Amino acid sequence: MNMNIEEIWEIIPHRYPFLLVDRVIEINEEESSIKGYKNITINEPMFQGHFPSRPVFPGVLIVEAMAQLAAVLMLRRFPAEKRMAYFTGIDKARFKRLVIPGDRMDLEVKVVRDRANFVVLEGKAHVEGQLAAQATMSSALAK
Repeated sequence: MNMNIEEIWEIIPHRYPFLLVDRVIEINEEESSIKGYKNITINEPMFQGHFPSRPVFPGVLIVEAMAQLAAVLMLRRFPAEKRMAYFTGIDKARFKRLVIPGDRMDLEVKVVRDRANFVVLEGKAHVEGQLAAQATMSSALAK
């Protein structure tokens, strides 16, 4: 399953400048996993201050991008008026490679545990096949 930006907007509430997923390229229902990507451009507002002489995409936003992709996976199964997911934890976050303007950040998230309204997920971000970041995230689903 491939989802463009308009289809992503129908599922998660994030909008510019905080929408950090450009496209979903695969959803695997059997494995409860999803893949997508974010194109990193110099036009992003955070590069004015992070850092003006050496623009680097912030690690916290890499984790947020993984969380938004996870939200697409989790929230598709609920009616629009009942969709909301909140971070409850970020563990084992590791940053292995800089992400800079011009990069395409490939994202993948897999559900590790799914208990009614609580989900634990593992996320990874790659650039040019190299691991850029990884984290274990947990979220609570709310109405």
